[in-house]
Amino acid sequence: MLQINTEITAESLSDKIKNMWTLSGQKINAIEASSEARSGTPVFTIDGKYAAQGWTEWTQGFQYGSAILQFDATGDEQFLTLGKEKTISEMTSHVTHFGVHDHGFNNVSTYGNLRRLMNEDIIPENNWERAYYEMALKCSGSVQAKRWTKIHDGTGYTYSFNGPHSLFADTIRSMRSLSIAHTLGHASMDEHDEVISLLDRMVQHAYNTARYIVFYGEGRDTYDVRGRVVHEAIFNLNDGNFRCPSSQQGFSPFTTWTRGLAWVMCGYPEQLEYLATCSDESLAALKPLSSRKAIETMMLKAATSACDFYIENTPTDGIPYWDTGALNLHKLGDYLDRPAEPENNFEPVDASAAAIGCQGLIRLGHYLTNHKKDQAGEKYTQAGLTVLSRLLESPYLSSDQDHQGLLLHSVYHQPNGWDKIQSGRKVPSDESSMWGDYHLREAALLAQRLGQNKPYYQFFN
Repeated sequence: MLQINTEITAESLSDKIKNMWTLSGQKINAIEASSEARSGTPVFTIDGKYAAQGWTEWTQGFQYGSAILQFDATGDEQFLTLGKEKTISEMTSHVTHFGVHDHGFNNVSTYGNLRRLMNEDIIPENNWERAYYEMALKCSGSVQAKRWTKIHDGTGYTYSFNGPHSLFADTIRSMRSLSIAHTLGHASMDEHDEVISLLDRMVQHAYNTARYIVFYGEGRDTYDVRGRVVHEAIFNLNDGNFRCPSSQQGFSPFTTWTRGLAWVMCGYPEQLEYLATCSDESLAALKPLSSRKAIETMMLKAATSACDFYIENTPTDGIPYWDTGALNLHKLGDYLDRPAEPENNFEPVDASAAAIGCQGLIRLGHYLTNHKKDQAGEKYTQAGLTVLSRLLESPYLSSDQDHQGLLLHSVYHQPNGWDKIQSGRKVPSDESSMWGDYHLREAALLAQRLGQNKPYYQFFN
């Protein structure tokens, strides 16, 4: 299990983070320089060069959002210019993309980050520029909320690109698009001018993800263990009843795909942070959970269960293998009692899951410590910083100027065999993903601000 460094602080990571931003800027420029030769949105690297992989358009926001984060962290204006220009020229189609569950990835990472910088007085106030970003975010939240399946008890969820029967673990982090649109005073309008609360849909989606994606080892889940996360839940569209767990990118419905686990770890704590800005009256108007206490209890249970599972089922350095029940893990022996081995010949690690998950751990710790005055928060904060520290060094941080990726040993879709396997190897390694790189930058920015006592980084700032 993860060996938590109880002495580490955000401030102590400053040199590592500074080094990462230096490398990060080089990678962003290298990707941009080769963009004319590439067809399609960059998704993952093949032999160190970013390539497209048609499935759904969910990574372009990470590409240009990375440039915005780079400016935020370093003040280098070239990256603000890049992020702004590319958001305007390339991201409009993502705002009105009805076919994906990824609006929180694409649009909050670009339009949302630019609006946040203006809110924080990091870039100058401009009324028309602000209006542009906010219109995009309002539309994005509405479009995302339109992908709605109502289930047997009258609640519902935002369905995945697989179709209305499919609830994904990933989508909990796309609820950012609904939350931020609600904050901007927006609501969706449907047939007969029905007003649809985006806050209501965000909470309902979180409620059903907590019920059907996260397992607790009790009640319906007595056969299972606390904190396990399944990638997908399948519903019968004829009567709205839950039918079975499933998995698109994990090993099986009865194991935990660790990037799906990480989305849950990250998505719930940041929505708990967001709830703190909502009035008691707005939360009391929601159903079926009609109080702040009930909603917070639901989200905290999901977040702490998933984060505890990660701590208990990850190697000592905090970098997970791609699935906790992958077929050949047993061939590694006591793999949880030593650091992860990204160049083993049996199962790949997924450093992108660590980059997403470490942010969730830090946010959960911060929330418990600062909002709940709970001493348990320190454990999660220290765990998150421990994982981040490991990601900021070899063999995970890429210092090779010929490699366009920032975070090495990321895996996209092991069951589909999409990831590059190097010559002489048996499993994928040494490659990067656009989401892994972005979330490493995001976690580093969060820790950097904590270490410098700067405003706490939140998507809705």
